Parts: sequence; structure tokens; C-alpha cells
Amino acid sequence: MNAMRYEKYTIETTEEAEDILAAELAELGIDGVEFEDSFHPEDEGLPVYVADIPARIDIPRGKAFLSFYLDASEDNSELIAGVEAMLKRVSGYTDIGPGRIKREFTEDKDWLNSWKEYFHQFTIAFDDGSKALFLPSWEEAESTDKPDYLVRIDPGTAFGTGAHESTRLAIRLLKKALKGGEHVLDLGTGSGVLSILSVLFGASEVTAVDIDPNAAPAVEQNLKDNGMDRRKIRYIEGNVLEDEALRNSLEKTADVVAANILPNVLIPLTPFVPGFLKPGGYYILSGILTEKEEEIRKALKNAGFTDIESLYDGEWTGLICTHSLPTPP
Repeated sequence: MNAMRYEKYTIETTEEAEDILAAELAELGIDGVEFEDSFHPEDEGLPVYVADIPARIDIPRGKAFLSFYLDASEDNSELIAGVEAMLKRVSGYTDIGPGRIKREFTEDKDWLNSWKEYFHQFTIAFDDGSKALFLPSWEEAESTDKPDYLVRIDPGTAFGTGAHESTRLAIRLLKKALKGGEHVLDLGTGSGVLSILSVLFGASEVTAVDIDPNAAPAVEQNLKDNGMDRRKIRYIEGNVLEDEALRNSLEKTADVVAANILPNVLIPLTPFVPGFLKPGGYYILSGILTEKEEEIRKALKNAGFTDIESLYDGEWTGLICTHSLPTPP
């Protein structure tokens, strides 16, 4: 069998620009970005994000490298041209350092699973004093303190462990919105972590939707690992932006709509959300770099959302709001 060849592209940048560039790469369709820097999460009491590689002492503070892999059998020139244009644009408002792109070839790199070496258990504490422990399937709980919520999580090839700032924001906002008995619509469910927590927080029913075929096995395994009642969580593979029949099936079904997605999806998605919400329902948005908050707020106001509240974590913003205007015919 011939070995699979990949093109590995590495961007030389700064720690300051890491999250921004990772988000911009995702908007270009590049997922699975690896981070290399000298930053130690334990310095600030932060969990290690699933895609992070441990800090290296040979990298000076402030410098960082972002790497991603593309199939070498495909013509990637147009995509890389888009990356170069993005770097030029982002350098206009933040320090990206040299911004140089290095290309090399590698064979049979199991980069989709390499994160398992670096992702470890962590805890999120909520304002009401409760705590949620996020435990990968290959670890046992280290603390003797029993958490209020235990989530066994293995993202597989789908995004989402709860460790990243954007997911933590969505989790905190869900905890705030859910009182018990609600129907949650989880758009862009990824690994299913928000769906699982919705049930743990008291939701009686969850509909989880994702366009990525890699999400289905990850969600299935995580539901099994957490002993979820499958009657409470329904998974749908589909695209609510393009599938009218899917949108119609979701009409006026949700007390809470949660979307932890990047702004390039949140903006076109938002006008459809009022159609999914019951009167008085909440819309939770995350995956928003703080510099793009006003752009998202404008889209929310144009769609009739009011009482927009913000929550921040590092460079990321989460929003929660309600809808006040009649849904357009």
C-alpha cells in the first residue's frame, strides 16, 4: 500500500496572533491546526486546548508556529494563495510577526489523533458554585472531589472538548439559560459536548445538528461514554443554511438555540434562528473573536434580537439574547 503524503504548512507568527489566525484558517476551510509556542497554560491556570502542542523551551516567549496539513495529491495553490492574502490582511490590525509560510512533505502522519497525547482532564467552575469535570476516555479522575457534572469526552475527528475558550463560553451561557425541561437546538454540535451538557443542566430534549460527517461517530461515542438517554438527544446530519426541509422540521421547536460556530457561519445563520425559537427563547452564540463582536451584534439586531449580553474569555466572546420581533413570513 502506498503511503499517504501530506503537505505540511507552518506559519511563523506570534502568540498574540495564534487564536486569530486559527480562526481565520478555519474560515478558509482549514481545520486541525497545531500550535507550537513557549506559552505554558499552567502559568495562568488554563487547560491545554486539544490542538495545542506542549510548550517548547527552544521557542522564545512571544513567538509561535501554526501548522496544518493538506493532501499532497491535490492542487492546494489556490488555498495557499488565500492563506497568504489572509495573513496580509490580518497583519494590518495585529502583530503576526514574520508571517512566513514554510512547506514540507510528510508521510502517514496520524495528525488527526496526535492531540490525544496533549489533552488532559480539566474543570469548569460556574457562578453558582457548581463544577463540571471534563474527562478524556483514557484518563481517570485525579481529584477526590466529586464534580456536580461529569463529562467523558473524546472528540475524535470532530471539534469540541470544552477546553477551548469559545466552547467554555457556550457552556457557561447554557448553564445560565437552562432552568429545566427545555428543548435545546445545538447547531454545529461537533463532538456533542454542548448537547451532553444541556441534558446534564436539565434539558428534556436536544436536537444536535452538524454538516460534518465526522461528527456522527464522535457524537455517538460520546453519548455512549456518558450513558446518555438516546431518547433525549437526536442527531441530524445536515446544513440548515441550504436545506429548507430541515429548517421547516425545526420550526418553533427550541427554547434555546446554541451555535458555537465561527462568524462566517453565524452571520448567515442568524436570520433563520427566530424561526427555530419558541416565544421567549434564548439564542446563544460563541466562536466569536472579540474584534468581530460588533459585526455579530449588528446581524443579531437586524434579525430582531434584543437584550444582547456578552461574556468574555481571553480573545473570545460569547453572546446570549432573546427575540422580540415577529418572525418574517
